[in-house]
Amino acid sequence: MPKSSPFHQILFGAALVLAVAAAFIFIPRPAPDLSAYARVNGEYNVRILRDTWGVPHIFGRTDADTAFGLAYAHAEDDFLTIQQVLVATRGRLATVYGADAAPNDYMVQLLRIWDVVETGYARDLNSDTRAVLEAYAEGLNTYAALHPNEILWPGLYPLSGIDIAATSVHRSPLFFGLDDVLGDLFAEDRQSEVASPGGETARWPEQIEGDHELAWNKSIAGSNTFALGPERTTDGSTMLAVNSHQPWEGPVAWYEAHVHSEAGWDMTGALFPGSPVIIHGHNRALGWSFTVNDPDLVDVYVLETNPENEGQYLLDGEWRKFEVRSAPLHIKIIGNLVVPVRQEFLWSAFGPVVRRPHGTYAVRYAGFGRVDIWQQLYSLNKASNFDEWLSAMRSGGLPMFNVAYADRAGNIYYLYNSFLPIRREGWDWSLYIPGTSSDLLWTDTLPFEQLPQVLNPESGFIQNANSSPFQTSTAGNPDPSLYSKTFGIETVMTNRSLRLHELLGGHNKLSFEEFIAVKWDMAYSRQSDVPHHIGVILRANFTDPLEIEGQFLLSRWDLRVDPQNPAAALAVLTLANINEAYGPFRPSTMVGVEVPDEIVINAFRNAVLQLAANFGRIDLPWAAVNRLERGSLNLGLGGGPDILHAVYGRRNDDGTLRGIAGDGVVYLVRWLPDGTVESYSIHQYGSATLDSASPHYADQAPLFASRMLKPVWFDEPDILANLEAAYAPGEELGR
Repeated sequence: MPKSSPFHQILFGAALVLAVAAAFIFIPRPAPDLSAYARVNGEYNVRILRDTWGVPHIFGRTDADTAFGLAYAHAEDDFLTIQQVLVATRGRLATVYGADAAPNDYMVQLLRIWDVVETGYARDLNSDTRAVLEAYAEGLNTYAALHPNEILWPGLYPLSGIDIAATSVHRSPLFFGLDDVLGDLFAEDRQSEVASPGGETARWPEQIEGDHELAWNKSIAGSNTFALGPERTTDGSTMLAVNSHQPWEGPVAWYEAHVHSEAGWDMTGALFPGSPVIIHGHNRALGWSFTVNDPDLVDVYVLETNPENEGQYLLDGEWRKFEVRSAPLHIKIIGNLVVPVRQEFLWSAFGPVVRRPHGTYAVRYAGFGRVDIWQQLYSLNKASNFDEWLSAMRSGGLPMFNVAYADRAGNIYYLYNSFLPIRREGWDWSLYIPGTSSDLLWTDTLPFEQLPQVLNPESGFIQNANSSPFQTSTAGNPDPSLYSKTFGIETVMTNRSLRLHELLGGHNKLSFEEFIAVKWDMAYSRQSDVPHHIGVILRANFTDPLEIEGQFLLSRWDLRVDPQNPAAALAVLTLANINEAYGPFRPSTMVGVEVPDEIVINAFRNAVLQLAANFGRIDLPWAAVNRLERGSLNLGLGGGPDILHAVYGRRNDDGTLRGIAGDGVVYLVRWLPDGTVESYSIHQYGSATLDSASPHYADQAPLFASRMLKPVWFDEPDILANLEAAYAPGEELGR
């Protein structure tokens, strides 16, 4: 759960002391009234089929039946995380976890998340979507009733469909960094200059966001997706790689499932805890994958407040009143002792307002007011052709993400999906913006048809790995001159994208086996910055024998991070040390940002010392350092940061790196010329996310470490031929 931060300390330091001194409130924890769910709800006709890998296949009569079963099955494997997501959405995380979690609850109130959901739930969601959300909530209620000892916070229950809808409203802005923007506002000093008229937007050179750890990631380490049209495959198949990189544990860790209803919902793929539908994967006709894009979707406005009345701000030459609310944040102190800390929440014409000693700020972000993300994804799940799928993409609430698509008709498609704000030109929107004129208050976004997109390029391939949409393929790319710099669209290429161009950019046809091999590629491109850094080291004059040995070792390095590669550990640790010394490091094109040679040399020297101190040698196999740890398993891995086989690690005390993010649920799919679908998948751990006693807690880890895949069983006869268990919810308990 969240750790203490300056955001938390500034917001709640003095207020918490005063609240504790003023009153102690003991909040009882009575059992929730779940009597209606104590028996399995007979309203839902669903069975859960667990295959030999523990993956749930949910077979329902209606879509609502299936959603009920999906909730129950996922709760069996990861009920705690699902509840954490829902408690966070309610704005009551601090009630459970204490003051360190209070910034989340503050954000829920500040952004008026529940106003948005309560207004839009019945207005913007159709009856089919609401039925799915209500059924999913009922599935969680039923699981809670049958497993009362697993309830995290009794006040959460009973859940309803509006709780499930709210999870997308709460979570989606975190993917484009709204929490970071709010964190900057709570720093001791102002974190940006204020723009002036006539300034051209100039974004800071893009880098992979990082926390100065080897992970080189925040919530997302990166992602890959690529597809081949039938003209580029040896058997005329259409092929798709679904490979989003996420943390391996927590609220945005991938879970694999297959949902099937008699009403036409038949989708397999990956989802997050608390998600009522598959987020990405494939059905029989088509599939898609997301990667994170990074447009500028958030603006901070600096407001001018009335020195004679702090409840007013200047807009268009007039003093306007803030909308003012006061709401308590309930913070657990110890045990059941919960203290309400009352906070002021302001609102302006620009949006939510934060008042700080160094200024008063309003925050505006794309997608505010939308509640229809689950409806959009549900429609994508049920689409049976490109037109239906594209209609769902066009009308939905997802404010961002690159999307790659492929189908059995032979179509491949890339979309830079985003609600791109149409801003006034002549201002540097990467800075804070003056909040005194409504001329700078944007309301419209770029029409869907004008977003960067590529359909069936002559090159026969598309790719994206958190990279520029303007280099999606080698032909038919969008024209960057058509897009204002105020959108903040990326222009960089990650190492993964450079490698995809190198591996797919020719005219040769690939077999499915060769397509799979691209996914597991473990090399840095010679077009990336990695060779430059190695060159700095090779040109240096060292006198220490161990450093000379390391220099010789890197002189023979082939830029690969295979498990047995003897130079990869020294190289990757050197890159990690550059990251920690210089800032978030991206081993690819740095857009003109040069790392000083001194930093590179010192990073190398420290890597030599680290390996020698922990292992007694510097030429050990990469797999001896790069590890997957899960329960009693401790396996060596290939792959690495910004590699197509992506593994992002955190240092252990013994010098090894424990994988924490990267390749998670991977799907490699092809539609054969006759239209049938064939796919394979792998999870870095297994289906039992938190149940360490389950045989599926880590049963896929050995396959993952060996870069192997398991078949995806899509048809009921195949599932039954590979069946471990079949039951209706509750039957597994003898109910």
